Order: sequence, then structure tokens, then C-alpha cells
Amino acid sequence: MTVLSVAATILPDSIGPYLALMGVGFFVAAWGHGMKSKWVIAIGLIMVFLATLLFPIALQILEEEPPPPGPKVPIALAFPGV
Repeated sequence: MTVLSVAATILPDSIGPYLALMGVGFFVAAWGHGMKSKWVIAIGLIMVFLATLLFPIALQILEEEPPPPGPKVPIALAFPGV
């Protein structure tokens, strides 16, 4: 079992859980700011960071069809003066 297959089984495939994690993270960070607790602020920011990091990874892993490749234009045609 590869790392990608394990990650694909763990990560949710819809955007809802990532938005919820990000929203709760912002709320926790703001609450920690009101409490003047650096630890609570850090936990909230880590939650936001994880939501921001995990969502693109999940999109890449869970997408069944890879994105189409870019145009294959030779350098000489793309940049005539080079």
C-alpha cells in the first residue's frame, strides 16, 4: 500500500470539511487573540494552514483524470529572437 493510496482513503473528497476546518481555525485564532493566548492563536493558525495545505493535495490525489499537458511548442517558435 503506497502513501498516496493511504492519503486518498483518509482525505475527504469534497470541499466542505476543508472549509469547515479553515473557518473553525479562524474562529479559534480570533478567540485566542481575544484571550491573549499565544498557544490558542497558534492552534487556530495551524488549523487554517492544514486546511490550506491539505485541500490542494487532496485535489491532486483524488482526481481521476490528470490535467492535460501544456502546449508543446519548440523554443525557437515560441521565442523567435532567441
